[in-house]
Amino acid sequence: MGIFNRTDVGIDLGTSSILVYAKDRGIVLREPSAVAVDRTTGRLIAIGEEASRVIGRAPANVVVIRPLRDGVISNYDVTARMLRYFLRKVVGTSFLYKPRVVACVPSGVTEAEKRCLVEAAKEAGAKRCHLIQEPVAAAIGAGIDINEPNGHMIVDIGGGTTDAAVLSYGSVVISESIKCAGDAFDETLVRYMRNKHSLVIGDKTAEQIKIDYGQAHMEKDQKVVDITGRSLLSGMPESVPVGTNEMVDALRDPLNRIMECIQTLSEKTPPELAADIKTNGIILTGGGSLLRGLDAYIEERTNLPCHHAEDPVACVAIGTGRVLENLELYNRAIYDYRRGEYYDI
Repeated sequence: MGIFNRTDVGIDLGTSSILVYAKDRGIVLREPSAVAVDRTTGRLIAIGEEASRVIGRAPANVVVIRPLRDGVISNYDVTARMLRYFLRKVVGTSFLYKPRVVACVPSGVTEAEKRCLVEAAKEAGAKRCHLIQEPVAAAIGAGIDINEPNGHMIVDIGGGTTDAAVLSYGSVVISESIKCAGDAFDETLVRYMRNKHSLVIGDKTAEQIKIDYGQAHMEKDQKVVDITGRSLLSGMPESVPVGTNEMVDALRDPLNRIMECIQTLSEKTPPELAADIKTNGIILTGGGSLLRGLDAYIEERTNLPCHHAEDPVACVAIGTGRVLENLELYNRAIYDYRRGEYYDI
């Protein structure tokens, strides 16, 4: 059961991007979860990085779909076709071998959503698909020994969801999941620029602003940067000067929602595990956690140590790969969708 053959893969199937892990090679694929489809014929024109490049620039007959929304499948057929494309890219098109897959899911998904992901993976060519909750995979990828009876708090901020969980003795003790993460930062920036500066910007521009200038804390020496979009007043392209400290105000609502999620989890945590977390601190993973100053923001409001995992973006994918290498070791963390329960693979 613990043998890892050359075709087995771990997948972080995220709202914004897909990462695939293979033994001895690490992360072998990292592409956006995007598919360009011809509206008239239903034909897939581009997948992944190529599809992402045409967002906002596609002709009228082409629509770019993100088939996963809030960490779960919103378009089954397109997701299965996208998975098939990525699996073939990683393991080839041999009919002799079908890969075993470990895929992650947000902690708050329903049984139907779990089953949908498993069936999509099988339709894409997987021999068998195991599921693992994202915070568990993130903890394993961060190097935490989750099988010890010691409490750890993981906050995984992805594209569509924020998953916060307390782990101990190989499984999730308690968790909270909200549909507010990196995408919500982008959407909030779009609204802010429209309402405050009468400037219309696209999702790609908002994402780049978040990456380059987004922050959770006011800074003494703020920068003034030019943001380019379409003016609501003139209808023409325009650049507007914006102070980087404005980003704190712009992102206040999603930051407060994430903070409420963490505080709710803390209030429900058993006292013994709370004492462990006071010592171990909060570990941040996921691309959304890279917002500048977010660790200090959370630490200030919780009075708990807070730090990023070594590789926040790849943590979940690395964790799925390590689980696949040691299915028996991590059996408490693996979900058997056929029985609707964890344990005993």
